[in-house]
Amino acid sequence: MGTPEFACAGLEAIIASDFAEVVAVVTVPDKPAGRGQQLRFSEVKKTAQAHQLPVLQPEKLKDEQFIEQLKQYQADVFVVVAFRILPEVVYSLPPKGSFNLHASLLPNYRGAAPIQRAVMNGETKTGVTTFFLNPQVDCGDVIDQVEVEIGPKETTGELYDHLMRVGSDLIIKTLKSIDEGSVSCKKQSTITANAIKPAPKILKEDMLIHWDRPAQEIFNQIRGLSPYPGAFSRIRNLDGKEFIIKCYEAEISERPSTKSQGKWEIDKDGLFVVHTKDFQLSLKNIQFEGKKRMSSADFTRGWRSENYSDTLF
Repeated sequence: MGTPEFACAGLEAIIASDFAEVVAVVTVPDKPAGRGQQLRFSEVKKTAQAHQLPVLQPEKLKDEQFIEQLKQYQADVFVVVAFRILPEVVYSLPPKGSFNLHASLLPNYRGAAPIQRAVMNGETKTGVTTFFLNPQVDCGDVIDQVEVEIGPKETTGELYDHLMRVGSDLIIKTLKSIDEGSVSCKKQSTITANAIKPAPKILKEDMLIHWDRPAQEIFNQIRGLSPYPGAFSRIRNLDGKEFIIKCYEAEISERPSTKSQGKWEIDKDGLFVVHTKDFQLSLKNIQFEGKKRMSSADFTRGWRSENYSDTLF
């Protein structure tokens, strides 16, 4: 059961295994998208169809017809990756249980955005966790975990790919443990005595850059929201109209900030350099509103900077 690309690696790994058979795949209903409003399939559905697997796409997970379909497949276990919150009537069906792969070291970073939040918070390590589902979201007993280091400049996109590969291996290891009856679970409450860090959904206010913060915090925010949805700032033209500038890559300068926070200038390499609470920050890859994403050097080469205010906000 899953939806995005992150779930596909695990599905492919199970299909390629020599001890497990995928009897069916559950994913979200097709949705119209784009100008033509053509139906768009989830990445998991595309993978399932490529392997000619049955695909179930219930609108409601408590639908009786859907539940009857699940029963007919007589699955031993349900594997859940980046899917919807399952009701107990569903996750309690298989005799060997239902487990979820989560992209953090639970109990830290429960929620919808564990990878982004870990990078945004400047964490140096994260990982993947498999756990049995229970009535509380992301709170079930932990089956297994794998720790992964986060590089000092690593983006969410890069970490996503790494965790996807590590996670698919952990799914196979977990399935084998369940099959052999060698699972030894841990209550999440016994794993850490520290305050638990949450991973709520990314909102627009999380994306806005506040230049009165230290450069390192802004740098972490930018790489944590790259490549999606992108951290942003705003600038005004001389008529007072506001434009959004998204930033996907930045670099902290060794030069202390000498101007007020948010003041920008263009350096000798054509990059936006913005003054923060402590150090200057170079914006290396940006997307100006109405333009394509590009290096800031390419953008500023033809940009009429004199027509805009000297401060980002």
